[in-house]
Amino acid sequence: MRFVVWMAVLVAGGLVVPETAFAAEGLPGDSMSLLWAIPFAGILLSIATGPLFFPHFWEHHYGKIAAFWAVLVVVPLTLGFGFSTAMASVLHTMLLEYMSFIILLFALFTISGGILVAGNIHGTPMVNTGLLLIGAIMASIVGTTGASMILIRPIIRANDGRKHNAHVIIFFIFLVSNIGGSLTPLGDPPLFLGFLRGVDFFWTTTHMLPSATFIVVILLAVFYLLDTMLYRREGEMRVVDPTPDSRVRIRGLINAPLLGGVIAAILMSGIWDPGITFTVHGTELELQNLLRDAIIVGLAFVSLAVSRQEFRDANGFNWEPILEVAKLFAGIFICIIPVIAILQAGLDGAFAPLVSLVTGAAGEPNNVAYFWLTGTLSGFLDNAPTYLVFFEMAGGNPQELMTVLAPTLTAISAGAVYMGALTYIGNAPNFMVYAIARSQGIAMPSFFGYILWSVAILVPVFILATFIFIA
Repeated sequence: MRFVVWMAVLVAGGLVVPETAFAAEGLPGDSMSLLWAIPFAGILLSIATGPLFFPHFWEHHYGKIAAFWAVLVVVPLTLGFGFSTAMASVLHTMLLEYMSFIILLFALFTISGGILVAGNIHGTPMVNTGLLLIGAIMASIVGTTGASMILIRPIIRANDGRKHNAHVIIFFIFLVSNIGGSLTPLGDPPLFLGFLRGVDFFWTTTHMLPSATFIVVILLAVFYLLDTMLYRREGEMRVVDPTPDSRVRIRGLINAPLLGGVIAAILMSGIWDPGITFTVHGTELELQNLLRDAIIVGLAFVSLAVSRQEFRDANGFNWEPILEVAKLFAGIFICIIPVIAILQAGLDGAFAPLVSLVTGAAGEPNNVAYFWLTGTLSGFLDNAPTYLVFFEMAGGNPQELMTVLAPTLTAISAGAVYMGALTYIGNAPNFMVYAIARSQGIAMPSFFGYILWSVAILVPVFILATFIFIA
């Protein structure tokens, strides 16, 4: 329960702090050097290397590491630009973006954790392909984290009698933990950040559906052929299924309408605008967004009250994964503040060489460069902050990005979501799925072994998608 208490205190604290006047002017990004990006690079490098190279230390101290990098931003901001400007920048980011971001992840994680797929399924190529398709569809409804946590154990049980089963988990990460979450802001954290920045809820669906469908169909076809080949090769070598046969049932369906409530709350905040705002330390909070977040938190607590604990226990549910995400992303959101300020300066800022890579000779955006740069960095850093960086690089104006620059926003969104699958650290569920599979005795490839799989399978598909949908 400590995460629930921590979340409640954080939400309450953000709403009841005393009113004080803070400077409204932004940071002077055109005069800030690249040194301001060191904490952002540092926290992302820590996230990339910590769980892999010093897991025991990381497990016990990741919150302190995130706080260290955040302090390296807040203190220099305060010394360089004054307490008021620094506090206004931090509160603007944390209250308008971080709080809604982590509240949604918390709710999806909590509610989906009460849904249990019980029983045993036999992992034939057709069954496995069907499970991956169902998971890919679910990912845009309950999020990549929610879909991954609901389905990973059933798909492991389905294939625990097979000698070759690591490839099933690899394609699970491709499709369920990443690409399947590309159709709504609920699906993947980068898209929800876009929604918080003003991108319409269904804009993502209409503009991402063609390329997502294309990629999912190709990957499912490749998986079916590969799984069929390995299934036939095993033949009589398949061991007796260690999981007793039992009827497949979905338990905890009382959580389904709660997920519907989350979707309804998000749609409400995008449609209803009463024009009422509250000012907290110079940051304006709109009523519809406060109401949305309150409803979503309330639905999560309802799920905790009505779900049976035995279902959560069977899912291996605990608070540590979402607590880790909450702490790390608090640090990321603070560390990205000066980076965004510099990017907003465009060619006048220290990131001018990077901006020039995604800008044509006449100043027009290079959508292919946006797709591959966003994607490559998403695979090796984290796709949510990477999306924010390139969103700002493309101008940061949601109305312009949804209309005149719609192909550019599509390229950024596709790169962030699709290529989060390139490594174990590209998206939050990837490493969680890897850890669960290993704990169940599946011989998962190493960090670099997984990259070989993604380069061999995903990169050719992404190249093909580039010519059809991006270029």
